[in-house]
Amino acid sequence: MQLDYLRFSVVLDRARRLAAVTGVNIDGATLQDLPRTGEWRLDPRAPADQQAGPEVYERNDFDRGHLVRRRDPGWGTEAEARAATESTFFYPNAAPQASVFNQSKDLWLGLEDHVLQYADAHDHRVSVFTAPVLAADDPPYRGILIPRRFWKVAAWSTTDSAGARALACAGFVLDQTALIDTSGAIAAVAPLGAYRTFQVPVGDIASLARVDLGEMPAADTFTGAAARGPAAWRPLHGAADIDVR
Repeated sequence: MQLDYLRFSVVLDRARRLAAVTGVNIDGATLQDLPRTGEWRLDPRAPADQQAGPEVYERNDFDRGHLVRRRDPGWGTEAEARAATESTFFYPNAAPQASVFNQSKDLWLGLEDHVLQYADAHDHRVSVFTAPVLAADDPPYRGILIPRRFWKVAAWSTTDSAGARALACAGFVLDQTALIDTSGAIAAVAPLGAYRTFQVPVGDIASLARVDLGEMPAADTFTGAAARGPAAWRPLHGAADIDVR
């Protein structure tokens, strides 16, 4: 089920009650730096029992993790930007994320900002696709399966060697497996757990998430993209580790 919002869309997997994919267009040149406003709410266009709503996040260590970042659609006029950022608070745009991960925003939630630096110098426009990996063996909790991994692909326009415009993109995976524990009555963060972020071949993301990414795997800027599988994944510890040419 596709749900369209101002400057972004969510494809809701109604059986999993979570997004199968989200996509947002970012105009970095006109981004507004607005204070956080908006409250989480169900989207009336989808049945409540097909959305992972507030009951999933009560009295546990899971945060409502934005898939489309609050700031990303917030560009244009101030009124447009405010309306767009507030629309990111619908539950189809959320997924359970271990609080340690979601509150450690510098790397995973800052990838869009880093990729914007590599976008075309004249317009700084990037499209970003983000979602949880909806695996069949994800751990059950309160009527849903908690995703263990998240993926993100950023795409932008560049100039090829002949001076023509060309597509470029980069892909990333975050693994929160070590952080989640749903074995008890209340989900908890493993006290010594860690989260891991990787730059990965976009083709691996297409296979892992079972999504059609069109021309993007062939436009991957990652130098390791010719290889496939976890051995080719590049661990990221900071923005300087990202391979974007």
